Amino acid sequence: MNLSNFIENTFKKLIPAPFTLAVLLTLITLFVAFFFTGETNTNSAIQILDFWQTGMWDPALIVFMVQMMLILVVGHILVLSKPVSWLTSQLTKIVAGNASAVIIVSVSTMLVAFFNWGLGLIFGAIMARKVAEAASNRGFKINYPLIGAAGYVGLMVWHGGMSGSAPLKAAEEGHLASLFPGADAAFISQLPNSLPTSSTIFSSWNLLIFGTLLVLIPLTLYLLSRISGTKTVKIETETKTNHIAKITGAEKLDHSKSLRLIFGFLLLAAFFASYSDEISAGNLTPNMLNFLMLCLCILLHESFASFLKALEEAIGGAAAILIQFPLYFGIMGIMRETGLVSDISGFFVSIATDVSLPVYSFFSAGLVNIFVPSGGGQWAVQGPIILESALKLGVPLNKAVMALAYGDQITNMLQPFWALPLLAITKLKAREILPYTLVMMLVGSFVYIAGLLLV
Repeated sequence: MNLSNFIENTFKKLIPAPFTLAVLLTLITLFVAFFFTGETNTNSAIQILDFWQTGMWDPALIVFMVQMMLILVVGHILVLSKPVSWLTSQLTKIVAGNASAVIIVSVSTMLVAFFNWGLGLIFGAIMARKVAEAASNRGFKINYPLIGAAGYVGLMVWHGGMSGSAPLKAAEEGHLASLFPGADAAFISQLPNSLPTSSTIFSSWNLLIFGTLLVLIPLTLYLLSRISGTKTVKIETETKTNHIAKITGAEKLDHSKSLRLIFGFLLLAAFFASYSDEISAGNLTPNMLNFLMLCLCILLHESFASFLKALEEAIGGAAAILIQFPLYFGIMGIMRETGLVSDISGFFVSIATDVSLPVYSFFSAGLVNIFVPSGGGQWAVQGPIILESALKLGVPLNKAVMALAYGDQITNMLQPFWALPLLAITKLKAREILPYTLVMMLVGSFVYIAGLLLV
């Protein structure tokens, strides 16, 4: 039995399906909250259950869910446009085997994910699928799960990129103070009005860390490709049928290129008119990104009909995430209201110094992300604790924010929640890609910790 088969067979016995994992994490959180926080009685159990259901339908988190779903869906629509499809096809043409495949897929995916996590996730999934189709058509052998893992590594760099929830929220005017309702004026005065993305996402040290990963992750995947087994894959190329039915009446508007261009440029004009100040200041927000992506989708698709057809496909890839979001919001509600997040963060903070706080914040964020795989939701719950600790110990706030971002993104390689669209597109299973993403997690952790200590 080769290494690849051994890993696959072992993980088949250990890793449940993502929805089952969400259920198990919910049960674990309920158990810990009941037996290790407060009094263990009937009233306490009822209260914890109330925290659970309230968290599932928290209006603020539902708004965040819609923002994140739009990022994912609009990113998918953009990937299905002709220009981006042409790009993925051109990249696939230069794939000659297993080793070149993992390098091309991982590098391109990480670059795209740094721009937008949703776009990077779908781009990586489609690249992995196209490589498998090329291998099937051209007759070369690959390790498909390894290539699937290469298409997922964008999720370990996204939070330090242009769509990172924590740095984007921190860049909003007055957001930092809003995290501390009821705090005294003396404390609020210590907080800046905002942290511009020039000090977080576009800082020289964050870009250097990303550049390091852009070299080490493909190199690691290349080494894994040399020692893991390969096999022939049989995947049919997805074909798109063109309907030649005559278009008449108002249906012509659905296929009108001129109407699509007029509306697309109108959206683009509105984008620059509305966000000119934020653009010049280098600040980005989730709404800005969604608006820009929508503009690009309209402009790059041939017609509204093409756009809507891509939308139908994109919604399917996001369905599993949509139904699991409330489960994780429920976990978040329990952890927030019972103080579990504070206990986790507080433990690390209690043993931290000004040098070690960013590293401990990294570890605590990584642990919380396993139970709450939502960067924005985690920032809302854990961000205030980390910021307050940074102020007390004299740690730069931008560094504290990025420490949380790094920790949140790295355990995506362990938590398969965000891999659901990729699994749907590639037809792989979580247990097949996780052995390889865990290796990426170890390499990434080393780079992030070293970066936080050296900055």
